[in-house]
Amino acid sequence: MIKKYSKSFFIHSFLILISFLSLFPFLWLISTALKGIDENIFQYPPSFLPKNPTFDNFIGVWKQIPFLLYFLNSFIVAAFTVILNLIFSSLAAYPLARMKFKGKNFIFSLILATIMIPFQAIMLPVYLIVLKLHLVDSYGCISGYLGLILPFAVNAFGIFLMRQAFLAIPKEMEEAAFIDGCSIFNIWFKILMPMTAPTLAVLAIFTFIGSWGEFLWPSIVLTQKTLYTLPVGVNDLQGMFSANWRYIAAGSIISIIPIIIFFIIMQKYFVSGQNEGAVKG
Repeated sequence: MIKKYSKSFFIHSFLILISFLSLFPFLWLISTALKGIDENIFQYPPSFLPKNPTFDNFIGVWKQIPFLLYFLNSFIVAAFTVILNLIFSSLAAYPLARMKFKGKNFIFSLILATIMIPFQAIMLPVYLIVLKLHLVDSYGCISGYLGLILPFAVNAFGIFLMRQAFLAIPKEMEEAAFIDGCSIFNIWFKILMPMTAPTLAVLAIFTFIGSWGEFLWPSIVLTQKTLYTLPVGVNDLQGMFSANWRYIAAGSIISIIPIIIFFIIMQKYFVSGQNEGAVKG
């Protein structure tokens, strides 16, 4: 019994330590954002707790840059990227999971292989394609959004995730709907999609976090400040305030809040087991 509890203690202690190390950069960001101008954030030895905590940095950064505009831009890009990923990934995964045709496994292997290719390796040809299609912000507001959304409208991870979710659904559900006269599209939309809600939620969360925090691609495609997303807008603070790290820290924290809210809203859909008992043995 003592050996069992001692092992559990060391495991939990190790996990708590790893959790603290993971949260430490975020805690340090909060500490920097709460420090006033009278405190040196680069002092040695470093001081973690602010001497006189203040919210002036949050108020200041909100006044100096159009945060609401950047927030709206990020929301539009992230929302449409999530919607398109859920639709296209599900449409691509359905035939790979349910239909029989030659080369299905080979096609799926090719799709999975693209996961190993970093976006930086294909960024130049993607940019040239976007430029040739006039999907950069210099050609208009709507095209600027499209240039941010379309390159990330579908990915191999989403297709893989949805394929595995479709494979876990008993075929009897699909066969019963087909006998009742349901079309293939209705089977996909009205039966399979609702039954894979937890997987859709997982894909939505990963896609939203990736799209909301994307910095490299928007910083390359966007030139008009009216189309800046939050990461690009916060980075622009370095030029406006000669690298005022207090403002940058405050702006970064504000930009993280929507991700936390979105995760809290969607986390209840992580509970799996909706398919259990759907078909009697």
